[in-house]
Amino acid sequence: MTGKNKPVQSRAMSPIHPRAAAIDVGAKMHVAAVGPDRASEPVRTFGTFTDDLNRLADWFQECGIETIAMESTGVYWIPVFEILEQRGFEVVLVNARDAKHVPGRKTDVSDAQWLQRLHEFGLLRASFFPRARLPPCAHICASVRGLWSCRRRTSSTCRKP
Repeated sequence: MTGKNKPVQSRAMSPIHPRAAAIDVGAKMHVAAVGPDRASEPVRTFGTFTDDLNRLADWFQECGIETIAMESTGVYWIPVFEILEQRGFEVVLVNARDAKHVPGRKTDVSDAQWLQRLHEFGLLRASFFPRARLPPCAHICASVRGLWSCRRRTSSTCRKP
């Protein structure tokens, strides 16, 4: 039998993370996606305030999500990362460059769906993220006011460096 006449074996890829979700992080909103078998509305948009982030975590729990991939965009990923991690999710921070090589994805919704799909099949690499905890209000200062820091000696209020 020559190479042309050999039957082609069909190999379906099995999901590595069947309970995977993804978030396209933005400054004013986050677009979250779960697999189509997890929710009747598999893509949802959430605000960036704490109540919104808690609703996002609640939705992921309702959908049975265990692991979440999100792009590292500026400092906007920090609050959602911390809330999801505190809730017990495995959160994977990925470099946007690794997921953007496919043409035709122009919207936040399609970005979130694409990230979810890549994460489901184990095709994303986690970025290095030092696990040291941030100062108590550093993530709030960074996301709301820019590059601010915390006064640790005198109070828990924020100030410019």
